[in-house]
Amino acid sequence: MSEIVLMSDPKVAAVPVADCGERLVDVREGGSLLVDARKRDAADAFAHLREGVVARLLAAQAQLPEGVRLLFVEGYRPPALQREYFEEYADELRAAHPDWTAERTREAASRYVSPPEIAPHSAGAAVDLTLADADGRELDLGTPMNASPEESEGACYTDAPGIGEEARANRALLGAVLTAAGLVNYRTEWWHWSYGDRYWALATGRDAACYGPVDLP
Repeated sequence: MSEIVLMSDPKVAAVPVADCGERLVDVREGGSLLVDARKRDAADAFAHLREGVVARLLAAQAQLPEGVRLLFVEGYRPPALQREYFEEYADELRAAHPDWTAERTREAASRYVSPPEIAPHSAGAAVDLTLADADGRELDLGTPMNASPEESEGACYTDAPGIGEEARANRALLGAVLTAAGLVNYRTEWWHWSYGDRYWALATGRDAACYGPVDLP
């Protein structure tokens, strides 16, 4: 996809799901990935992903230069929590733009939070992550993670022009290793990458997604 296709686009929802039944696993098992607990939820669901996504993250990390590691922030998000996040942000937009139609509000909200019914996080297929040094300190990627388009003045977009040289180089490095491992980026959020979900299927020309919404046992 050359243009940015938003999660709210009907083309995403139209992608069928043929769930492969792969289980959710805790990314903290084995200790290979650095895990930040800032998005930890009551059910401790945040640290889970489908097995195939974890394997690809480890493959991506192996390609990073010495002294640089992936820093995992959030993976699986229960559908109820995804719905809560989406409605909270949509409410903010409604308050700021009372003249907007419901369709425009939904589209704008989907730049930052996926609509619950197609959310890659609720399929265990998406991960929010960044880069860190050997001591676990985050590298400069231009904005804080999870900065909204309003907060960052659009700098959260992966290809935003107004970020510094170091941040751009770090985004390029993150993108190179994750793309090589088979993940795709949601280009309104430099930190959001996924594999196996509907958005991934559309971006890569697959006939169906292999991961659909799932409940954490």
